[in-house]
Amino acid sequence: MADAQNRNAGAEQVRPMRLRDALRQARIEAADRTGVVVDLRDAEIARLEILNEALDPLFAEIPDGVDLFDRGLSQGDTPRLWIDVVAHVMMGRDKRIYRFVQDTRFGRIVLAESHEAAKIVDAITDYVARRLIEREHALTAATPLPAPPAPVSVDKPRRSGFGIFVLGFVAGALALFALALFAALRNM
Repeated sequence: MADAQNRNAGAEQVRPMRLRDALRQARIEAADRTGVVVDLRDAEIARLEILNEALDPLFAEIPDGVDLFDRGLSQGDTPRLWIDVVAHVMMGRDKRIYRFVQDTRFGRIVLAESHEAAKIVDAITDYVARRLIEREHALTAATPLPAPPAPVSVDKPRRSGFGIFVLGFVAGALALFALALFAALRNM
């Protein structure tokens, strides 16, 4: 009986030790996984920063008066390099492929996808050119054409509205006089 109690006491001492070791090992593994995720995220941000620097010559050519583009790197859960309000570059699932996407009212569309930054720079250059052309067309359509000058008549001088006012006043006074005369004759 004493032997059974010793075994139970020994099992109780060993079991907490194994659970404590298992918890420690699980914490180490979770930290390693978190470290890998952080390393992947840092690698994503670094690749997007490289692409951002490659875009500097393109954005230097955009005229100063054009405020259509707002390029910037956001470092949220999914890091993105924003080109404007609706288009951005993000990394693919394998974290090595650039994905240039545009948000539309029908959903997100992929404009370009490549492992090479140069191909994405070319796609962004085409996108920027198209947006600038759209802006020019919108400004042209919004600017009204100047109205042609009104033709000036040389033959007849233009009448003022005062003569018509006097004519209307006289006609109204005569109508009131006629009405008063008719009412007076009727009462007699």
